[in-house]
Amino acid sequence: MPHLYLRVVRASAWYDLVVTAGFATPWTYMLVHDALNSTGRAWGLGELPELDSAQVLYANLMGSVIVVWALLRIVRPLAVHGLFDGVARALFTAWQAYALAHGAPRFLWLFLGVEVVFGVVQLVPWWREGGPYQRAFTASTNADHASARNRSLGP
Repeated sequence: MPHLYLRVVRASAWYDLVVTAGFATPWTYMLVHDALNSTGRAWGLGELPELDSAQVLYANLMGSVIVVWALLRIVRPLAVHGLFDGVARALFTAWQAYALAHGAPRFLWLFLGVEVVFGVVQLVPWWREGGPYQRAFTASTNADHASARNRSLGP
């Protein structure tokens, strides 16, 4: 099971890398913005607002952070990365649902669906009382605290 879980963590990272890499620079975000608008228009799912410097900045910040987070999970996937990614996906789902409720383009539903699936798949193993992931996280957290306490005591 742990090997399968790490494959899910890595798969979610590849999805994030592919979907958000275009958000990481102003030049690529302009292309992504145009592609999303063309798709939204063609499918009757709405369009994004006109580009402005603040929107581009926030898109670039989000894209940059998610690309780095994705690369970490691809290069060094750990079970705890799945926990934190699942929590992040719950937050992204909440904010995407909020945006949809307030008139965001309906193509956002496609992204929201993927967020929900990866979030649930990565969080369920941690919800089980005494499950292996919960025990492993507790053990590593306790070890980290003990190590920090020993370092603070000094020689």
